Amino acid sequence: MKSLSHHRRLCLTSNLLVVFVYFMIREKEGVMSLRSISRRKCWNAYLMMFSPIALLLITSSSIWSLRPQIPDLKSSPPPPRSSPYHDWEFFNADYEEMLSKLRIYVYPDALNANTSSSAVFLPHPDPLNPKIGNYYSEHAFKLALLRSSLVTQRPNHAHFFFMPFSINMMRYHPLLRSESSISTFVANYVTKISSQSAHWNASGGADHFFVCCHSVGREATSQHSALRNNAIQITCSSSYFQRLYTPHRDIALPQVWPRPDHQTLIPPHQRSKHVFFAGRAQNSVARQEVLRLWGNDSLFRIFSGHSSMPYEEGFMRSRYCLHIKGYEVNTARVVDAIHYGCVPLLISNYYDLPFANILDWSKFSIIVNQNDIPQLKNIITSVPEQTYLDLYHNLCVVRKHFRWSAVPQSQSYDAFHMTAYQLWLRRGLHRVAS
Repeated sequence: MKSLSHHRRLCLTSNLLVVFVYFMIREKEGVMSLRSISRRKCWNAYLMMFSPIALLLITSSSIWSLRPQIPDLKSSPPPPRSSPYHDWEFFNADYEEMLSKLRIYVYPDALNANTSSSAVFLPHPDPLNPKIGNYYSEHAFKLALLRSSLVTQRPNHAHFFFMPFSINMMRYHPLLRSESSISTFVANYVTKISSQSAHWNASGGADHFFVCCHSVGREATSQHSALRNNAIQITCSSSYFQRLYTPHRDIALPQVWPRPDHQTLIPPHQRSKHVFFAGRAQNSVARQEVLRLWGNDSLFRIFSGHSSMPYEEGFMRSRYCLHIKGYEVNTARVVDAIHYGCVPLLISNYYDLPFANILDWSKFSIIVNQNDIPQLKNIITSVPEQTYLDLYHNLCVVRKHFRWSAVPQSQSYDAFHMTAYQLWLRRGLHRVAS
């Protein structure tokens, strides 16, 4: 199909011919100078030849210029699927630079098994034990870091310093079970490393970090002001509403339940259930409201307490899986949904979602304000089928970012390297203590 600009040029050519014909007619009527009379027969011959052509061009060009320009649907490519990344090219280039440059120093307590508190610092001997459950990411990060190429033995070359204490292990330690005992232990540990090493004092702790998935973790810093105000916490409980969580300094860690690395997904057309949720309602006003409004609706499969449908089966067979704020903004249901190919529907205000500066969560999940729970059914049913398929496709793309590998694999963009990249982005935020 010819372009519109081409036909406009054709119209211009035709108009020039009209002017030419006009002057020829004037000449024929004797208006032109008498000196041109000797050439009149010649011009008349040209006039007789070109007038029909000019009329044809004028007519066809005018009609075409009024005709609406309809795209050629057969030759037009389909619109590109929206990417789940804010800017993949920039992220990928910066990620590659991180792999070659980022260095992390791990305090030697992570390898010292000769102290009474060594269990608090050593890697967990069986991180895949189901009893670890919701706290798996805390142990998986430490194990992956110790096996990665990002670790340096030369602290002067390090961008960051890892304090390897485990809040989850403290909860089971006979001397450190209470929140006050844990915060005292952590404060004493930071005081020790700051007196034995100059690295903490060089930045006031701003280049030091610790990892926790237990809600007690945020209170662990309460007895040491520099730790609380300066150090980076990588935490599953990443809520804007919490007083001891600072967005853009602290890092949201995906909460992952230990599961097999690879799961064959059930395609959308075989997912017979629409919306699924299973979980306790007594510790959540939002869950209670969802249960009250939609617990008996045929669109929803909502279970509080004992579920007649196996937990994994609900995720595998459903299109949408609800993540509703419980005691904390985070639960493992978000990554469970991603793992099983169920589009997450998030109802959790103030949740600082993992990797949100890289991933566009609106491209593979639906985020609903808790105030909109009464409109939940309308929100779900108004999603077009193609939009759901796009969400599902993008979910399949980002699944790799929420997996922990026994041996970290840089080119797989796994959860460890995605979290390390968050540190890399904060490498310029250090400040020297006054």
